[in-house]
Amino acid sequence: MLRIASVNVNGIRAAHKRGFADWLAARDCDVVALQEVRAPIESLPENAFGDRHVVYEPGQIPGRNGVAVLTRQRPVAVRTWDADVLVRAPGEDHLHTEPAPDRIPLARGLAAHAHEGRYVEVDLAEAPVTVASLYLPKGGLPAHLQKPGRMREAPDGGAKYARKQRFMAAFARHLTRSRRAAAADGREFLLMGDLNVAHTRQDVAAWRRSQQAEGFLPEERAWIDGLISPRSLVDVVRSLHPDADGPYSWWSWLGQAFAKDSGWRIDYHLATPRLARTAVRAEVDRDHRGVRLSDHAPVVVDYDL
Repeated sequence: MLRIASVNVNGIRAAHKRGFADWLAARDCDVVALQEVRAPIESLPENAFGDRHVVYEPGQIPGRNGVAVLTRQRPVAVRTWDADVLVRAPGEDHLHTEPAPDRIPLARGLAAHAHEGRYVEVDLAEAPVTVASLYLPKGGLPAHLQKPGRMREAPDGGAKYARKQRFMAAFARHLTRSRRAAAADGREFLLMGDLNVAHTRQDVAAWRRSQQAEGFLPEERAWIDGLISPRSLVDVVRSLHPDADGPYSWWSWLGQAFAKDSGWRIDYHLATPRLARTAVRAEVDRDHRGVRLSDHAPVVVDYDL
């Protein structure tokens, strides 16, 4: 059995204050993909990643983004988008990064994002699986939906929306390449992370009033449609919970959203079909001993390999 989790920690330092280290030890996952680590390497908490090997791509934007993969054994291979990574074994405390041993040829459109700390992938030693951690841009509304006075941020003419659309188009090309490369190497492929898109009505509690909200726009949902199919990638959590609302993985800190379970499912495990068929259990850890680790919750799947 391989227990694999995806967690947007929304800042590793804040998550540690809320009990991330205790959750990591108690949940006993074999692999953990992290997003929004949001810490320079020299500012990582002591024992930030527990007794795991870590590959951390911090990016070059201070206090933003940052993705990592934690494993029990040192990965066989590490790949990023032309960025340096921290590769560290349990008990080590060095702070230097190094070029990823295998730079990924960038798909058209990704060069503008290569420095942002949004993607890293590793080949596991534990099983013939390539695991990737992704933090996709949150985006914004297209210009015609931006209404001053009804937005928390100032209207930007659709700039953030357009940027997210470009990223999604480029990433879809990259994802096809990585999935096929894994297959050519005899490996299954698993993409995890915060995709900042809810796919269906089951994935947003208040879906009726969210139809013109970023993250649930028709073109964003159609993008998810294009990623998944019985022959390419499978939404593992949905396959195990086909009729459920949720299970949601993100709730606003505001109001009673968490208490009322008025959330969004935007954190995914997308697996190649053969790997997806081995999934036997999928859970969302809404809190750990009564404390929320982040505005996101860990999405944990057991794969019976």
